[in-house]
Amino acid sequence: MVITDWDKFGVPRDLLKGALLGSGMYDLKPARMSKRSNYVKFTDEVEQTLSVMRHLDRVQMPLVLTIGTLETPEFQRQSRDFAAALTKAGKPVQLIVAKGHNHFELGESLGNPYGVMGRAAFEMMKLGMAV
Repeated sequence: MVITDWDKFGVPRDLLKGALLGSGMYDLKPARMSKRSNYVKFTDEVEQTLSVMRHLDRVQMPLVLTIGTLETPEFQRQSRDFAAALTKAGKPVQLIVAKGHNHFELGESLGNPYGVMGRAAFEMMKLGMAV
């Protein structure tokens, strides 16, 4: 979504005002080189097309990336590297590290306005938090 060429669909490029991403794989090469390659068959073209890290110039919105400290090292590395690459490219990005959260708990926090991702979503939308 964050690198989609919205002009092709006849909608404004700034259709999305921002994106909240949790525990992402931003470059698919590591997954392709892992045991997952036994059942996930990426071609070079698919790897290139779906690896958002390789298309930083097409990111047209502020991004908030979230990772948990209990995530696998690869998820943590990819999120940190993606945030650093976006920063270097001059793109607006925020990296939130959720202490004590794993991959699944982080996603579940989106449904809670006081959870890590829920709070980040409200902040992106500039909505106040209930007391």
